[in-house]
Amino acid sequence: MEPVIKLDHIRKTYQMGPVLIKALQDVSLEIFPNQYVAIMGPSGSGKSTLMNVLGCLDTPTSGDYFLSGVNVSKMNDRELAHIRNKEIGFVFQTFNLLSRSSALDNVALPLVYSGMSKTQRINRAKEVLGHVGLGNRMDHKPAELSGGQRQRVAVARALVNTPSIILADEPTGNLDSKTSYEIMALFDELHRAGNTIIVVTHEEDIALYAETIVRLRDGNVESVTPNPQRRTGNADAA
Repeated sequence: MEPVIKLDHIRKTYQMGPVLIKALQDVSLEIFPNQYVAIMGPSGSGKSTLMNVLGCLDTPTSGDYFLSGVNVSKMNDRELAHIRNKEIGFVFQTFNLLSRSSALDNVALPLVYSGMSKTQRINRAKEVLGHVGLGNRMDHKPAELSGGQRQRVAVARALVNTPSIILADEPTGNLDSKTSYEIMALFDELHRAGNTIIVVTHEEDIALYAETIVRLRDGNVESVTPNPQRRTGNADAA
């Protein structure tokens, strides 16, 4: 099986005044279709930079990044935007929802550039909101929803383009324990449905939901280990 993500000696440096920051020093990593991976590491380990590279939000200084067999490491911003919209669904800690728009409109937004008619976009958004258990909250704005419901809207928005990869950055960081379990149960369901899931987290208990744990330190991959005692969200939510 070919990896859906292949990083080959990825380096990323930033110039901050006179100081050169080596955020990623030499990262090589393979992630396969339908794999569930947690990326962990202390503050300053390179987690956020790696997430930005994986999500095609930033390009590496050197090295090659192959996404579904395509080398995206040398693409320009427009090409990267196209790849992002087609291949990757993002879920952020802060939800990143439009406050004045309904849940339905927030979820339908990524489809604006898909070529779908407005009716098709709305129907697809309704379908995905139903899938995450928010069929009765479609017309509510973010302020009218709980934190867990807002994160479900964010997950639905990530799914609406049928991406092959779900990339989640601290997806339970702003949620209480019970709601965190519910969101992780949802990721577990998405994984069983065939999605590749990548969760960036500093929380050990959240990383335990993944099949594989990648640990970063000082811009390098410290270890890649299978998780033999993997949790399932459904079990913990119960």
